[in-house]
Amino acid sequence: MLEVNRIETFYGETQALFGPSLRVGEAEIVALLGPNGAGKTTTIRSILGLSQPRSGQIRFDGKDITTLPTHKISRLGIGWVPDDRRVFPTLTGRRNLALGTRRTRFRSWNQSDMCGIFSALEYLLPRECENMSGGELQMVAISRALMGSPGLVLLDEPSQGLAPKIVQDVLKTVLRLKQEGVSCLVVEQNALAALEVSDRAYVMDRGVVIHEGPARDLLHNAPLRRQLIGM
Repeated sequence: MLEVNRIETFYGETQALFGPSLRVGEAEIVALLGPNGAGKTTTIRSILGLSQPRSGQIRFDGKDITTLPTHKISRLGIGWVPDDRRVFPTLTGRRNLALGTRRTRFRSWNQSDMCGIFSALEYLLPRECENMSGGELQMVAISRALMGSPGLVLLDEPSQGLAPKIVQDVLKTVLRLKQEGVSCLVVEQNALAALEVSDRAYVMDRGVVIHEGPARDLLHNAPLRRQLIGM
């Protein structure tokens, strides 16, 4: 579904990524872990075309998207849930979902589908987003991404600022997406939570991938986790 091959990305003259490679298969959940400043979010931005790599290649669904603008990448079927959610605060939940609606070759979702995943969403749709809690905003952000009919969803820090119970609900949703055939790349500081729902994991540090393997191996190997990500 997604192949990132040895990309190098810069901010001005400062290099942020030094050739990391990763892949996400169909209906697969992959965790991207590492300390702050490791290059995880820059990798997400590179995939989305927000920070285009100067070298390397990114392929999605068999197509080279390395130099495509962001709006064309989105229309191919990549959804994004940013770490700060970026919903429109003065618009209702229903309007936010409507703005994210598009058709791709992947499965289409509607508001009824979203309410089936998030039972509380039905009561949030008529409410302005500025009057929602962090957990409620995350429901809207994930639902808006799915309304774009993605084959791949990029989740950047989905547990940030949420209570532990809400974090578990969000990660259960990631498992539900896998069952529906949607691939997920999860960037997460809460490594244990991400590893529990992931098939494979990558660990980044200083712009390079320093570990790749099955998520369960890292989940059940505390010394290796401490060595790689300090926990």
